[in-house]
Amino acid sequence: MYSEEDYLMLSGIQHFAFCRRQWAIIHIEQQWAENYRTTAGELMHKKAHDADSFEKRGDLMIIRGMRISSRELGFSGQCDVVEFHRDEKGVSLSGYDGTWKPVPVEYKHGEPKENNADELQLCAQAICLEEMFQTNIDGGYLYYGQNRRRSHVEFTDGLREEVRKAATEMHDLFQRGYTPNVKPAKKCKACSLENLCVPRLRKAVGVRAYIEREISERD
Repeated sequence: MYSEEDYLMLSGIQHFAFCRRQWAIIHIEQQWAENYRTTAGELMHKKAHDADSFEKRGDLMIIRGMRISSRELGFSGQCDVVEFHRDEKGVSLSGYDGTWKPVPVEYKHGEPKENNADELQLCAQAICLEEMFQTNIDGGYLYYGQNRRRSHVEFTDGLREEVRKAATEMHDLFQRGYTPNVKPAKKCKACSLENLCVPRLRKAVGVRAYIEREISERD
């Protein structure tokens, strides 16, 4: 169990799954840079994170920008949306009759990714909600702005174990203040931190070769 002063940003697990070095540059070195993807994503999240927004439609309640945390994972953050569905196996909520089942919904600007970074972030949210409400959540939803659809994510034992393993590694790196090296890949071109990271410098090349290549690319 982690204490509150050791909590890491829950949203960082998505960066970590995409690239451990990217996560470390942002969360350990405290560096950041914007590009189109990050700006568009931020605008979408601002719409979803309206902390004063609450809706109730019959057997459904919708809360935006809910603060969540987990002592087990050592994470804290916000859910874009938490839907509470009236359910016999749900939890009691102060001021409301019946029992309600929490379901996290995460909004993403683009399209589904090749990796499971988004699924890990959503599952981490579910683990936080489970700890807070002392319940079990079997699934949630990812909404993608590009196709304007949401897809169901099942919180399997395997996915949960990936979240816990990532959380342990993130805390270890953070406590050591260590930024890991990574091999350059195609995904580096889509990263807003490419210039801060300088992934090509991670390659074992001589200074002369690097300078010659940079000059040739600019000609």
